[in-house]
Amino acid sequence: MSPTFRNFSTRRSSLTFRVSLLTLLVFLATLGATAQPAPPLHTDPLNLDPQVRQAMQDFYNLDFDAALKIDEQVAQQHPNDPMAWNYILTTVIFRELYHQDLLDTTYYAHNSFLSAKRNVPVSQATRNRIEDLTNKAVHLCDAGIKANPNDANAYFARGYAKGMHAVFITLVDHSFAAAARQGYASRNDSESALQIDPQYADAKMSIGIQKFAVASLPRWVRILVGFMGVGGNKQQGIDNLKEAIALGVVTPVESRTALSLFLRHDGRYPEALAVQRGLAEQFPHNYLYRLEVANLLKDEGQGLEAIAAYKQVIADAQKPDVHGASYFVDPRLQLAWFGMADTQRGYNEIKDAAYGYTQAAAQASSSDWLRKRAELNAGEMYDLLHDRSQALHMYQLVFAPGDQSQAETAHKYLDTPFTGK
Repeated sequence: MSPTFRNFSTRRSSLTFRVSLLTLLVFLATLGATAQPAPPLHTDPLNLDPQVRQAMQDFYNLDFDAALKIDEQVAQQHPNDPMAWNYILTTVIFRELYHQDLLDTTYYAHNSFLSAKRNVPVSQATRNRIEDLTNKAVHLCDAGIKANPNDANAYFARGYAKGMHAVFITLVDHSFAAAARQGYASRNDSESALQIDPQYADAKMSIGIQKFAVASLPRWVRILVGFMGVGGNKQQGIDNLKEAIALGVVTPVESRTALSLFLRHDGRYPEALAVQRGLAEQFPHNYLYRLEVANLLKDEGQGLEAIAAYKQVIADAQKPDVHGASYFVDPRLQLAWFGMADTQRGYNEIKDAAYGYTQAAAQASSSDWLRKRAELNAGEMYDLLHDRSQALHMYQLVFAPGDQSQAETAHKYLDTPFTGK
């Protein structure tokens, strides 16, 4: 055998050995990777289901009916998972709040809503459904915790259900004591989930909301709900929300929404605007997120920019999207007209404000409560314009059957024209 052939043969054997060895190492590495346990999800696996993610996308674009249709299909497929029922509960609650004009955060940016005399006419059928869904989710969680006391998903789901129910009875019924107890129970469940799994970031939302809310309550409300010994801390609450935003699976958007509201409540407008603009950019067809940018500009004192933003929202509501559908799903234009009129009023644009309030009152989808507020304010503007007959007409509308929270003020202006601002 020639030296050249022997060298070639040796090199080929060496190369074959190296390739075989590399192949074996790759195979073993693959085998080892397959054999490793999957990393913990720190969330209920159902939260990652494509159907659930699509329903959330619909929900955040305020297409509640589309979201609910998917939610109900998911619940049929996963009847023993409490989160499946929580999805339905959340959608039903927020659809009702939206239709009652209760999701305009101007109403909650200050503490005046705590003493507001508002009756919210929610049908008994809707109330029953919310109670049934809450009880079903809690019952499934109780059973899950009894079977496995270390079930972080069950603790989180129970806290989530109680938190959603607390939102409903707070905004609809002003049941502050009952809502405060449920909110505290939600916080406790979330803390239990974190004790079991410290990386369960979604649980930080409930804790953050409860901490900020308790710290923000006036003393008389804290006494009323028996929360004098319960700790609250605004900055800790905000920090908890930021953790849920950064690492959560199902609560980042809700946490950003709550964070924006809390920052607005404390007059931290540039920070709130940054959060809200991010939400509006991510969900451009969410009417409320766009509206809230205008509201924040108004509160920050950028009135002209706010008026322009309100006008843009109203204009966008009239145009189709790229697919030919409505740009916003069921836009509650009374909220934009009312907010813009308030801003114009502050700039002494009285004629424009009168028109805006009248438009808010004329929207067919307006709640009776908001309509009466708009009619009262329109009457005040017409008084300032010295159009007494039109002012009296608007005041008379306030006395129509339904919400009477503005009736006392309207009655006063029947006798004495409004002269303030």
